[in-house]
Amino acid sequence: KLARTWKVEEIFPYARTFYQEMEETFQTELVHLCDVYRPFRSIEEQNTYLAQTADPNLAKYVAAEANDEKFAPFIENQYGGLQITHSGWVDCPEMLEKIKAYFIEKSQYLVENFDYNSIVFQENSVIYKEWEVKKILFCEGYEALQNPFFNWLPFNPVKGQTLITQVEGYSIEEIVNQGTFILPIDKKGKCRFGATYTWHDLNWETTEDARQFLIDKIGVYFKKPYTILEQQVGIRPSTKDRRPLVGIHPEHPQLGIFNGLGTKGVTLAPFFASQFVNFLELGEELDPEVNITRVFSLYFRSKSSQ
Repeated sequence: KLARTWKVEEIFPYARTFYQEMEETFQTELVHLCDVYRPFRSIEEQNTYLAQTADPNLAKYVAAEANDEKFAPFIENQYGGLQITHSGWVDCPEMLEKIKAYFIEKSQYLVENFDYNSIVFQENSVIYKEWEVKKILFCEGYEALQNPFFNWLPFNPVKGQTLITQVEGYSIEEIVNQGTFILPIDKKGKCRFGATYTWHDLNWETTEDARQFLIDKIGVYFKKPYTILEQQVGIRPSTKDRRPLVGIHPEHPQLGIFNGLGTKGVTLAPFFASQFVNFLELGEELDPEVNITRVFSLYFRSKSSQ
């Protein structure tokens, strides 16, 4: 089934502008715009998808014709495929390194384990060790489960693993996706294969099961031999209702949270970070779909059961 992603008309243009500004600030390439090619598995799937593209809300994100011949040497696509436009990927590791260097230069970056017991609340501020500030904003990803102030929120973390591979002679610049994806990292055949989804064993260990799963799934539609260079793992800070968790603690207005971006953090973060800043600084409204007030009942329920 084809479906427009949540708030696409607001979020995508904002994200594109944000990352272009980041590229200008850091003088480096971060955004890689490219189509996504989705090969059909059967005639039935072809008919289903092509019928859905008649919807004008979806048609603007789909190429009129997919360049099937271009992909045929590499991808099993005897039934053709769909080419999705307005897509791409962001080099997050490169961006994070640049951001880290930026804050280190300004003496605003500290590496240490946060000690929740060192928080001291004042009437209109909060003290943490030698700092007194108006608010502490927690952006901890799935580690928020260990945060005693916000661990009641409905997190549903998902572990994911990918393979970094080398494919000789691979000249495709688009992302290929058929449940699993092939993402070209450079123009020399280095690719990322992904990804797995597991809701247990939330640790940073790679597994043989995940490796074999990706090999099997990619092997269904990928024709070329490849070398596995590395296996990587991450944990997505997903939520039970698939919406971000943004806002202020129900009893401690000095504490806030920005989290729950799940698998779409690259696109969601710029838009909702800006909205959160306007909420904090200008008193503007937070989108009720992301504001944690929507789940305050969980907090008071957890307190009453203690």
